[in-house]
Amino acid sequence: MPDFGAEDLGRLFAERHSEAIAELGRFNLAVFGKTGAGKSTLINAIFGQDVAPTGTGPPITTGLHYYEHPDGILGLFDSQGFETGHSGDAVLEGLARIVTQSKSQPIERQIHAAWYVVRWSDRRFEDAQAAFVRRLASLVPVIFVLSQVPTNAAGEVHQDARMLAQYVESTMLPLSPTNRVILTNALADSFIASGQYGLQDLVDATFETAPEAARRALSAAQLVDKERKRQASAKIIKTASASAFATGVTPIPFSDAAILIPLQIAMIARITAAYGLKVPASRVTALVGSLMLSTGATTAGRWLVGSLLRVVPGGQIPAMAISGTVAASLTRAIGWAWVAVCEQMLLRGEINVDMALVQNIFQSEFRNRFKVDIRRDK
Repeated sequence: MPDFGAEDLGRLFAERHSEAIAELGRFNLAVFGKTGAGKSTLINAIFGQDVAPTGTGPPITTGLHYYEHPDGILGLFDSQGFETGHSGDAVLEGLARIVTQSKSQPIERQIHAAWYVVRWSDRRFEDAQAAFVRRLASLVPVIFVLSQVPTNAAGEVHQDARMLAQYVESTMLPLSPTNRVILTNALADSFIASGQYGLQDLVDATFETAPEAARRALSAAQLVDKERKRQASAKIIKTASASAFATGVTPIPFSDAAILIPLQIAMIARITAAYGLKVPASRVTALVGSLMLSTGATTAGRWLVGSLLRVVPGGQIPAMAISGTVAASLTRAIGWAWVAVCEQMLLRGEINVDMALVQNIFQSEFRNRFKVDIRRDK
């Protein structure tokens, strides 16, 4: 039976995490809008501020610069200094070349959607802009976004912004996923009582527009819809628990319980990828190793013994073996405990939380989940 140390667990996690990231693929988004339209603020609100330029060289084509998520699960084509007219024509020509070349490439190399961003306070949408959107939509699906839309203390959207959106919709542009303009405000402004607004609508529209094969990467990269990340993690936990159950069909002696660890580490790695955490790899690797041994046990078997003695009536463990049901319960509890850790890290932006606090969150959630599962499985 393998006897894992924290460094062994950390290395195993790092390997499985790299594999999980690769499985997510990549979501590629093109963002267009005039200078000052609020594109960068919108991108930061949806995806965070760590989407960095790939280099300081020239743009990949006229008017388009490429940016990438640290894990490579998101690619952004940003039209810096974009205006309609001659410069817009040049951008479209370059984009057409990219789209044509990518059609023969794997799905992760294709552009999946575009945002066309207009600042509401411009209070107009010109014929030249409509012509650009029509041409753009012939290349990639286009989501139309009104940015910096203010709301009052009652949460009501400015009437002029609503009227502008209705006008754009009346032009019957080929907008995705339906002929609808998304009204947003990415930056709260206490002076005019405006909070963030419409970001969930934009995320939903982007998901509806994106191809199925790119949605897992989009879910991981975006920061707005945490429920999507949780649902993805629930599927991962369910699959891992089923595998643990199958492993324990022939009861596992407690002394051999460490054979479950690779499965559980792979589960943790996939959950981490699903949350798209932009954290230092060395820090999260050390954290995983520490948490899997954080009760003071040196193997999963001894950890499980200590846990079961606290929850099984009379402190007796029948046959001193882990059944399939118990193996699944243990794996499920570890999975949801790690979800609690990921949500804490996501809340803080990156893994700068106190290690003892993270361990307490993990252990508390693990104990709560494991108790419930044991009682349910008796």
